[in-house]
Amino acid sequence: MTGAKNSVLKLMAAALLAEGTTTLTDVPDILDVSIMSEVLRRLGCTVERGPGTVAISVPEVLGHEADYDLVRRMRASIAVLGPLVARCGEAKVALPGGDAIGSRGLDFHIAGLTKLGATVESEHGYLIARAARLTGAPVWLDFPSVGATENLLMAGVLAKGTTTIDNAAREPEIVDLCEFLVEMGAQIGGIGTSTLEVEGVERLAPVVSHATVPDRIVAGTYAVAAVMTQGDVLVRHGRAAHLEIALDKLVSAGATVDLEADGFRVRMDRRPTSVDVVTLPYPGFPTDLQPMVLALNAVAEGTAMITENVFEARWMFVNELSRLGADVRTDGHHAVVRGRPRLAGAPVRAHDIRAGAALVLAGLVAEGTTEVGDVHHVDRGYQDFVASLTRLGADVRRETVPEDPF
Repeated sequence: MTGAKNSVLKLMAAALLAEGTTTLTDVPDILDVSIMSEVLRRLGCTVERGPGTVAISVPEVLGHEADYDLVRRMRASIAVLGPLVARCGEAKVALPGGDAIGSRGLDFHIAGLTKLGATVESEHGYLIARAARLTGAPVWLDFPSVGATENLLMAGVLAKGTTTIDNAAREPEIVDLCEFLVEMGAQIGGIGTSTLEVEGVERLAPVVSHATVPDRIVAGTYAVAAVMTQGDVLVRHGRAAHLEIALDKLVSAGATVDLEADGFRVRMDRRPTSVDVVTLPYPGFPTDLQPMVLALNAVAEGTAMITENVFEARWMFVNELSRLGADVRTDGHHAVVRGRPRLAGAPVRAHDIRAGAALVLAGLVAEGTTEVGDVHHVDRGYQDFVASLTRLGADVRRETVPEDPF
């Protein structure tokens, strides 16, 4: 198990808040870390990668523009918005791209920064925020947006006065960011709750070493894989407390889950029983594990209802899973999955990180060969996915496919 993609990218952005060198450990070797490294380099930072580490040297004078050619590849790049406007008084960040999983507007980011005294405009595909110095203010989020919570936290730590974020996201990655900011010298109360109180300070300091929180979504992916394949997997460094509802669902499906000294173990010795799932912000069932549990239900005994409340376009993945023989019907936020004893291998295509991983898991239990295309999406979130599955006994290999000339 490596550190969490959804945390390390924000920690890298937060390093912009202090001049000097910050070092992060337990950093996954994934494409998104490479992209964020280049974003920071173009802002004037020096970024050095080592095995499981990244060292970010931040200059006294930073650039304030994040280019489109990088930001379009990864939505997490928007995390530099808050730190740049707080540190430089100005930020110009291209409107982001990333996974095709639905609308993730920046309204909460814009409204929050405006409350803190910034002027925010959208011009020619860029979001431009300016403020001589931000001023603390109460901010209410209509939805506990992870990205907005992170940006407002990173803006608020250098603002004048107190910033209160109500209905804040509570994910473990948010807690990790808060703890990192505190190590930098920030004053944050209510960590882990839905109300964060940030008392702005004049300056922050770099962090000598900070270990990234383990990736709960990667851990959950391997846990689901164990259940689908009727296997036995020890997830080292996995934190069961961060996956409480997800692991409870796997127990309901018939699995045995045991806590170990350094992680947790998932065992399954029969065909799983179908389980209903409703995705919700943390501590609810994570939307990033929804494709995996949908794939599980496709080979489970019985019928399940999956309700997606976070990203409406997650169902793009259903058409690909159906190509493997899954019986899935969608209606609005809901999907009904009727389990079948087996799936059949076929060529499919990954639309996003988690859909790609779920299709690989479905391929593990499909008869014949399954070819998953566009696996660059999977590379964005999973370190050595093929090698890890192979070590667990799966017959998986990576191939380079010639481009279609038409």
